[in-house]
Amino acid sequence: MNAFSFVTADAAAPGVLDAGLDLVSLLLILAGALLCLTAAIGLLRFRDVPTRLHAATKPQVLGLILICLAIALSLRSWPVVAFLVPVVLIQLATAPLSAHMVGRQAYRNGTVAERDLVVDELAESRETPPAAGG
Repeated sequence: MNAFSFVTADAAAPGVLDAGLDLVSLLLILAGALLCLTAAIGLLRFRDVPTRLHAATKPQVLGLILICLAIALSLRSWPVVAFLVPVVLIQLATAPLSAHMVGRQAYRNGTVAERDLVVDELAESRETPPAAGG
């Protein structure tokens, strides 16, 4: 082997690495899109509030994380990563909180079937409204 073969082998390595990262980002986008699609289908197909909340939060958040990871791998830029990290953190903070609030309101409205509950920790809050002071 001569010195020229080492130069061409080293020069070809970044192209292979870029192609591999592009393939990984393509697979991550595909997986994230499928998870978001299943979340949307779950919202339409499920009957009750708890299962709809599960469909709205779990696969949708994971799908968004996978898509953001794919964007970061595809663009390979630190400013892009710095933009995507708060997006993911805000999503991780707001999705469970909003699902909790919707679930609690559905329980108070009586749209959650009490026979489906294994443990009812909010039963005593139904007897006395929280703002009643008693």
